[in-house]
Amino acid sequence: MWKTYAAACSITLLAAALLFSPQAGLKAAVYGMDIWWKTVFPSLLPFLILTELMTGLGVIAFFGSILSGLMRFFFRIPGPAGVTWMLSLASGFPAGARMAAQLRTEQSITRKEAERLVAMAHSSNPLFILSAVASGFLKSPETGLLLASAHYSGAFLVGLTMRFYGKEEKIERKKIKTAGPLQAFKEAREKDGRVFGTLLADAVLSSVKTLVLVGGFILFFSVLTTLLHKYGVAAFLFSLLGSNETSMPVFKALFAGFFELTSGVQLSSSESIPLPVSLLLISAILGFSGLSVHAQVAAIISETDIRFGPFFAGRILHSVYAAFITFCLLSWPVSFPKAALSFAPEHGMLITVVVLGVASLLLGIRYSKSRTKRV
Repeated sequence: MWKTYAAACSITLLAAALLFSPQAGLKAAVYGMDIWWKTVFPSLLPFLILTELMTGLGVIAFFGSILSGLMRFFFRIPGPAGVTWMLSLASGFPAGARMAAQLRTEQSITRKEAERLVAMAHSSNPLFILSAVASGFLKSPETGLLLASAHYSGAFLVGLTMRFYGKEEKIERKKIKTAGPLQAFKEAREKDGRVFGTLLADAVLSSVKTLVLVGGFILFFSVLTTLLHKYGVAAFLFSLLGSNETSMPVFKALFAGFFELTSGVQLSSSESIPLPVSLLLISAILGFSGLSVHAQVAAIISETDIRFGPFFAGRILHSVYAAFITFCLLSWPVSFPKAALSFAPEHGMLITVVVLGVASLLLGIRYSKSRTKRV
């Protein structure tokens, strides 16, 4: 019960702080909204829709059957879960959690496998690392591949580490027979049964729903970190840690990154922080991904029996692994070519507006059809 009291008091204090500082809250909310509808929404949407379609059409089951042996050898997860992990490397978080929750809902994987999958299938979008971080924040395109190498290598090591979690489920997995690729494809398609038009509409609506949830968390944590700075909570914590003028930018970046990834990465790219230190901080923050993303994952898996603990442990491991690999790459004479992806924010904003309009139209059509059936 004490957790409920603590949460109630914290939310009440936050609401009071927002009432006394509406301008600061509005500015932080606009900043979070700007990130969401110009970058996060358009970069994640195609992957979410495609993975939904691939699942309904049986494509993931097909490749899952092919990769089954390899995925079980490295990560102790079945083939479809392995496909989810590989797709999450390209799509970015929280797509991996969403696909893992979907597989668990369909009973395609066990709870322990789902928890391992959620812990390891959590990576940043390559568009964000190569474009926003390397070219935008750091203004150093050659650091893009270094950060990406450390980040995705860290994700692989998390998968190898998490394979030792939940060994007691071996007996349960032995009872499940593995179908051939074509048989798995046919069974998955027959089990879904939706025509392509309905499947596409469901994919768009489901993806937009997930991304609206993501946007809400980004705005909330953006406002939260701003208020913590404004009312001196951050300064008090810095004083306890014995920060000085030299270390203050590092502490500020870590504090912001603990709550919200983008703000932490942006502060880590400050000119007052040496580039090697910036790269270490960014790798650690990308691996941990911030409480804002943690809350998104917790909301997605809350509809299943997947527990949050293994995911949080995976984020600690990912942060440590990525920072260590970055340190090794900086220590060795390894040169990375420039690899920058360009993505105009105005294009992202246009895509977001168009897709939200289409989703609203589809939702209206679906509502009208269901109302007609009821009548």
